[in-house]
Amino acid sequence: MTITGNLTTATHLHCIPSIVLPVMLLLDYQNALIQSLLTERFSGAPPASIDQVVSDFDGVTFHLSTPESKTKILISINVKCYKELVQYGAQEVLEREYGPYIVSPEPGYDFSVQIDLEALPAEEEARNDLIMKLALMKRNAMAAPFEKAFDEFNKLAEEASRYTSESAPQGIQEGGEVMAIHYREEEAIYIKANWDRVTVIFSTVFREETDRIFGKVFLQEFVDARRRVLTLQNAPQVLFRNDPPLELANVPGLNASGGEVSYVTFVLFPRHLTPQRRYENISHIQTFRDYFHYHIKASKVCGSS
Repeated sequence: MTITGNLTTATHLHCIPSIVLPVMLLLDYQNALIQSLLTERFSGAPPASIDQVVSDFDGVTFHLSTPESKTKILISINVKCYKELVQYGAQEVLEREYGPYIVSPEPGYDFSVQIDLEALPAEEEARNDLIMKLALMKRNAMAAPFEKAFDEFNKLAEEASRYTSESAPQGIQEGGEVMAIHYREEEAIYIKANWDRVTVIFSTVFREETDRIFGKVFLQEFVDARRRVLTLQNAPQVLFRNDPPLELANVPGLNASGGEVSYVTFVLFPRHLTPQRRYENISHIQTFRDYFHYHIKASKVCGSS
């Protein structure tokens, strides 16, 4: 089977993060079309004019163009929830990742970088790393609230270590704020750090009752696999419910959608939050919603064929 765009195939089980997904299709973190286009441009091919809009998951759009000259590629990104991401540190993350390449945002877009083909790194490995970094722009922007939550967990855990569970101040017991990322029209990701965990909650809309049923069956596989497979017993806890979890008790407007809203919760424990696992776990969990709904649709197709 061959899948194009941002989908790749695999014949092994995949973890999000360390949670088995018992199906074959995996999602890339990077935008494959940007990666392909830049690989061609970085390879020494004759400079050419570019004016291409590239779509990604969750309504994210990129614009690749050469407004000044054929050797200077402008890459811009538009993200529906960019203002929320900035509140949680996205600007700092993007400056860290793209500092020397950042330019003023192109009109209609949130963030832009410009690459001069005549000033690329000399080493092939460094050029390939730059290509991948640029193709990961959406991933890096969306990573900001997760990084903030992981950092907040470390701070709360350090403070909590000075107390018993009964004597810890109220602020430590309650944990950090709930960060809401409204990355889709009617759906959001909620992230909350506590001294002993980071909780990530996806709200998701099911337009049809059959979608809800397939979704519940699919998520039950997560739970069952965690029980069956010894190596997965250290995986995060996964919960599925139709009413808002307790962590969202004070979050307004949760049921404003006209569709049926359900909630998928990942509970990440300290073993999932180590510096060694941080990057991959943030990358994996970002793709969950698209992965989840893709396989619901795929299951319905298989069931009707």
